[in-house]
Amino acid sequence: MGLDFPNRLGLSAGMDKNADYLDPLSYLGFAFIELGTLTPRAQSGNPKPRLFRLTKEESLLNNMGFNNKGIDHAVLNLKKSRSRAIVGLSIGKNFDTPLEKALEDYIYCFEKAYPVSDYIAVNISSPNTKDLRQLESEKHFSKLITSIKKRQEDLLGQFGYKPIILKLSPDLTHKDLENICKEILDKDIDGIICANTTISHNYSKKGGLSGRQLFEISNKSLISFRSYLGSSFPIIASGGVVSPKDYKKKIELGANLVQLYTGMIYKGPTLVIDILNSE
Repeated sequence: MGLDFPNRLGLSAGMDKNADYLDPLSYLGFAFIELGTLTPRAQSGNPKPRLFRLTKEESLLNNMGFNNKGIDHAVLNLKKSRSRAIVGLSIGKNFDTPLEKALEDYIYCFEKAYPVSDYIAVNISSPNTKDLRQLESEKHFSKLITSIKKRQEDLLGQFGYKPIILKLSPDLTHKDLENICKEILDKDIDGIICANTTISHNYSKKGGLSGRQLFEISNKSLISFRSYLGSSFPIIASGGVVSPKDYKKKIELGANLVQLYTGMIYKGPTLVIDILNSE
């Protein structure tokens, strides 16, 4: 994607939603750190309680709902940061923005993120914002991606080329996955993140499941995306990595880069060093 990653390990979006802790996080050894997901306006997210530990299963169930301080806050922090890590900004829409106007929110955030980040992750797969995953459908996907690519072309001359990476769901039907892959290749999208949290669980609480219980589900999704997109397309794998063995499995299945989040909750920062030492 035109970026120089010193290693293959990154921090997933969700842990530092507002770029408040970018500098200390960058000292843990991550090659890249993804911030957000950010929306145009600050919002408090879904009602609490909305985050649950499944300790025995080394998993989390979250229904956060894009709680964040707004993209302007994150941009200001990025301008002050001394981090040398590759930085991605994950962008989304406000909870009260109707689906028909979602594109406006994404373009607004994209234009704010572009000058200060190394790549932009377009999050259209969170299960915790009502109807957001409909943006992965054939009805909405093509228009959204075409418009974002157009803004990338417009900003290229002033700020250089910044890759667009799509964060996708592990719960896609085969038809939707195939349609998305065709559009990704047709529109020259730079990469994907595979995958977001899953709603394929039997817990009574609403929300997306991450951690150990997501590992096999996200792996199946990774295999499918790699098959459809070809051997050279950049894929960042996320979902259930809680050990060096899990990390290596993602690489074996075709991931170019790997992200952590829930593994950090259960294993702490030493997981980063353990993975990097296993290379």
